[in-house]
Amino acid sequence: MNLVEWLKRVMVSTGAEWVMWLLIGLSIASVAIILERAWFFNSVKDDLAKLSRDLQNTLGESLEAAKKRMSQSPSAEAAVVSAGLSVAQFGVEASESAMEGAIAIQKMKLERRLAFLSTLGNNAPFIGLLGTVIGVVMAFDALGRQTAEVGAAAQQMAPQAVMASIGEALVATAVGIAVAIPAVAANNLFQRMTRATLANTEALSGLLLVHLRGNPELGAAEAEPAKPAAKKEEPKKERANKKSEKKADPDAEES
Repeated sequence: MNLVEWLKRVMVSTGAEWVMWLLIGLSIASVAIILERAWFFNSVKDDLAKLSRDLQNTLGESLEAAKKRMSQSPSAEAAVVSAGLSVAQFGVEASESAMEGAIAIQKMKLERRLAFLSTLGNNAPFIGLLGTVIGVVMAFDALGRQTAEVGAAAQQMAPQAVMASIGEALVATAVGIAVAIPAVAANNLFQRMTRATLANTEALSGLLLVHLRGNPELGAAEAEPAKPAAKKEEPKKERANKKSEKKADPDAEES
């Protein structure tokens, strides 16, 4: 038996039903991810115009007031600005680096599981096409058996088998397209929301950096004052030593 004949027998024996079950399973996973991502984006949503105004106002007061206001927001933008505020006392460069790292973390959170939706949207039609190919192979196999068999009953049953195989092939194609469309639409929507969130994050980060560059004492005022060094300890010890030497040597005082 050659390889082509063996593969044809495998396709005919298994049929295209397993392809449709696979697509249904992928569709369930896709719907679950869409619902989870919709809940996540809704949970980190905030009024960005109000948040920006509050950030400007609180920065005019102190860094602690700005930190408190940002901690009250569930948004990804506030999380990034909070990272910059937490190290503002170390300078503008420290805040900028901290916010760059926070943006990378928030981007990973925003894009989580979107690769699955993108991959499914691109490949679900091909999985359906595999079912179509299997159905067509089954149809041609039924036609081939018709020519080999003799009798009116066989000639009547062969077209029925052919039509059933073609119908199964078309169903697999339809299921593949039906799975791909919602995945592609949801992925495009979430990607657009991700880009908008990152753009808002850069805007608020820039606002903080402008305040820190324009008011360098803003971060310095929040820093802990350095402890004064004990500079006068040595002179006190030296004077004490001199006094003890004078008491020990009265002749030196008379001279």
